[in-house]
Amino acid sequence: MAADWWRYWRSADGMLEAMHAHFERHVYHRHSHETYSFGITEDGVQSFTCRGSARASATGMVMAFNPDDPHDGQACDELGFTYRIVHLRPELVTGVLTDITGRRAGPPLFANPVVSDPVLAGHLRDLHRALVADAAALCRDELLATAVYSIVRRAAVRARPPARGPAGADARAVARRVRQVIHDTYLDDITAADLAAAAGRSRFAVHRAFTSAYGLAPGDYQRQLRLRAARRLIAQGKPIGTAATEAGFSDQSHLTRWFIRCYGITPGGYQRAVRPHPHQPPRPAPR
Repeated sequence: MAADWWRYWRSADGMLEAMHAHFERHVYHRHSHETYSFGITEDGVQSFTCRGSARASATGMVMAFNPDDPHDGQACDELGFTYRIVHLRPELVTGVLTDITGRRAGPPLFANPVVSDPVLAGHLRDLHRALVADAAALCRDELLATAVYSIVRRAAVRARPPARGPAGADARAVARRVRQVIHDTYLDDITAADLAAAAGRSRFAVHRAFTSAYGLAPGDYQRQLRLRAARRLIAQGKPIGTAATEAGFSDQSHLTRWFIRCYGITPGGYQRAVRPHPHQPPRPAPR
């Protein structure tokens, strides 16, 4: 029997979330977050794919994901891996940077999803421990500023690298148009033909352009938006079944399957975690 466990924390305003977990059997389905996500591998090795390449984060390494960076993840061996991860909304990151520098800051970009930097790992670990321990607000704010400034100064790049895949402005324009259609209609039962008609291109051209630009197929991207909507509704206190229906899932079990695959916890576990109690023990992960 696998000794999987997890503990989740979420700030009252939803700007920060933190997870501490050990997984031996759980395999993350390819997914993304609308946040910056920074993880520290504490023990073992986690393998994942991100931006078209296989990656591995071993003990002491930092993982840095930009908003909407598709990735998966699993243990490299039967011993599993233990890690901490914090999710920071983009406006929180840019707000912290603006406060530190005194100048309006743009969103940073992290080109390498794995960083080997013990100093940075220490700053992120200190922040994570303060969050899950419900440290005083001033302490959390100070550690947040230190961690954000540290990871931007030590690991971010200034400019977004050139897009790969289908060349030219036309393919990128098609991808942007389709993305907007999905955002506007993600609760609807849209089809590949609908997206092709909206973009004025073939279904194959739409799929290729979109996947190249965003790292997920249009259907997977739509599911991500539905999952994010369900998370917001659950955090607001909606019953899970109601959240599933309002977010576009066929039923609660459908939402639960994808919630576990993409976030590693159940919707019920997430619901309990958004109103944490001090010294709450780790909850067993789904098997």
